Amino acid sequence: MTQVDKLAQIGTSVWLDDLSRDRLTSGNLRDMIATTGIVGVTTNPAIFASAMTAGTAYDAQIAELKSNGATVDTAVYDMAIDDVRAACDEFAEIYERTGGVDGRVSIEVDPRLHADRDATLAQARELYERVGRENVMIKIPATPESLPAISDALAEGISVNVTLIFSVARYREVIAAFIDGITRAHEAGHDVSRIHSVASFFVSRVDSEIDARLDAIGTEEALALKGKAGIANAHLAYAAFEELFADAELPAGAHVQRPLWASTSVKNPDYPATMYVTQLAGPNTVNTMPEPTLRAVLDGTDVTSDTLTGQGEAASELFTQLLAVGIDTEDVFTVLEREGVEKFISSWNDLLTSMEGQLA
Repeated sequence: MTQVDKLAQIGTSVWLDDLSRDRLTSGNLRDMIATTGIVGVTTNPAIFASAMTAGTAYDAQIAELKSNGATVDTAVYDMAIDDVRAACDEFAEIYERTGGVDGRVSIEVDPRLHADRDATLAQARELYERVGRENVMIKIPATPESLPAISDALAEGISVNVTLIFSVARYREVIAAFIDGITRAHEAGHDVSRIHSVASFFVSRVDSEIDARLDAIGTEEALALKGKAGIANAHLAYAAFEELFADAELPAGAHVQRPLWASTSVKNPDYPATMYVTQLAGPNTVNTMPEPTLRAVLDGTDVTSDTLTGQGEAASELFTQLLAVGIDTEDVFTVLEREGVEKFISSWNDLLTSMEGQLA
């Protein structure tokens, strides 16, 4: 039994945060499903930018798209959709075996649409229809403007991965949007048992931002808090998940929206490579991780218990200490959300520029 199997027993599904044409055509993804225990895949603009601008795996399709006069945006999404559809097929057996809980593959709407509800919903519909697989999840960012689009997509029967969540306050809004969407789906006659959603809560970036601010403060009390905020923030999110879904009146057959821990590779090499995995294991959760983190988990410390349930009080105390030493946590989360959107837009624009050169 691997560490990934043990995480599954505790209640944490492990997904791979990466996808490329090379992984698909070489059989690497299929091998990883068989040997590592991963039960899903997430993608984002940065992942596709890295995949499509390296090597030669996409050259034949780019040449075909060029001969057909494809635009840059069309070419990028044609290739991404083909990859996601193929990955969905690789996970089809897991999807069926788990009743749709796992075996999921995520594809993200254009990050440049994050402030446009109608355009976000329109592209969510288009991606869902073009991938054409039930186990696809459409990623929509948790920006204030996109929250209604999340509800709208769920109401139409589309499974949604809500991404770029940093604060517990925003997470509570995401849960409210989910409950609204799944309720409307039921009222519209959709089979809500076939609609699934995850809420992607980013972890390591919280430590990166707060650690830098603690270093700037420089006191002994401040430095003693480094490397603790990301996990504490996730613990508070899990406490909110337990609280809100315990009281939620979901339609019959509906599933809870599982928390998904994202940004789980450590950014500080002094921290244990698996800290955002072993300390975030618990029922009804997903942890999506890049392959190096996955390998560290497989080779690492034994995972034996739930490390999420009952941690809310200690996490709240940690945030009290952060405030006491001078950390403006509200500003931290505002900065992280803005930078998160900007980074995805930058990656997407870089990809479009590269693709424009290849199509020219």
